Amino acid sequence: MRSLGLDIGDKRIGVAMSDPRGILASPIKIINRKDDGGTIEAIADIIGQQQIEQIIVGLPLSMEGTIGHQAEKVKDFVLKLCQHVEVPVAFRDERLTTVSAKNLMQSVNIKKSKRIIRYDAIAAAIILQGYLDEVR
Repeated sequence: MRSLGLDIGDKRIGVAMSDPRGILASPIKIINRKDDGGTIEAIADIIGQQQIEQIIVGLPLSMEGTIGHQAEKVKDFVLKLCQHVEVPVAFRDERLTTVSAKNLMQSVNIKKSKRIIRYDAIAAAIILQGYLDEVR
């Protein structure tokens, strides 16, 4: 089952996708958020082209595990997305995934000017891989 992972931010959405067997997540792109309609259309295009069967969305809980302002914004966006796509959506705690993604990029010593995939997409892959590992 091919899954899509999303790391939703105010300015960008990191996108990752699993292999067709649902074993390995890979970062694929960044969607710059200009307006929700265009962003939802871009996600819907990926879903259609790649035959995505489920979406895993990182939910930015507070360090105490509660839903704060940013998590509410993510949930609001996902509600709009669900009105345009017929793919089930599941949330996954994403605390510290962006920090992990930044640390990973620094540890492999990639210069900023040479980075093709931004940390947002790597964070999406971390979120999705965590889910895939959990369900296997």
